[in-house]
Amino acid sequence: MSENLLQKLKSGKNIYGTCIVSTSPIWSKVVGGSGLDYVFLDTEHIPMDRTELTFLCQTYNAMGISPIVRIPSPDPFEAVKVKDAGAIGVIAPYIESVEQIRQMVGATKFRPLKGERLQNVLHEKEELEPELQAYLDNFNKGSMCIVNIESLAAIENLDELLSVPGLDAVVIGPHDLSINMGLPEQYEHPEYEKVVKEIIQKSRAKGVAAGIHFPSDPNRQIKYMKAGANIIMHSSDMFLFSQKLKEDLSKIKAAAGETLSKSDDSDLAI
Repeated sequence: MSENLLQKLKSGKNIYGTCIVSTSPIWSKVVGGSGLDYVFLDTEHIPMDRTELTFLCQTYNAMGISPIVRIPSPDPFEAVKVKDAGAIGVIAPYIESVEQIRQMVGATKFRPLKGERLQNVLHEKEELEPELQAYLDNFNKGSMCIVNIESLAAIENLDELLSVPGLDAVVIGPHDLSINMGLPEQYEHPEYEKVVKEIIQKSRAKGVAAGIHFPSDPNRQIKYMKAGANIIMHSSDMFLFSQKLKEDLSKIKAAAGETLSKSDDSDLAI
């Protein structure tokens, strides 16, 4: 299963997923029949403890849906924790330097090797014994190293970032990127769209998969998929539930001669 997900990306195929916020064990039954390749579990912005995360990872793995987990910060020890929980892919947020990616590669591709010896390997000061290298390759088979590109500093360093061996994919953080560019939530701004497309196209040219996460409007996903994105990370259970509930209540209230109040029609950010 996990190897198939990584193989799809390596061969340039699309993978499809959504953000799952609910920790209910029953919720997985709903997700199971939706045609997803993976679920995005976000521990950066969503309160979720280690036990809850482990239950979710193990459940979705058993269903044949790969869990991809975003850690709270680009900390290799946080990455190892979610790998131990059963995450197939790890997303490190707000990456801006080569060294940050190098450490994420160490946590996702060389686990359980740590310490000085791992640093020597990552900085090409030492080569592993063939037997140990084969063991680590098998131990981490299918493991995915993914980073968030969310700032102008990352874009300025993009060529170097994309050249780090072991990096599998980048996912653009649309909200943080728009803030960093001085274009808060102006997702249709020509300069914003230009930058997003540049990130996607540069990544794919380097053999690195690319995607962007939007909470709504599938047309945005389609637009960037046509520009080369092959990680389709669409919306979330929370947003889609809110969207459908407001739509249904609007019809019901209209039949009763009522309309949605302004507070009922507010946007839901994730």
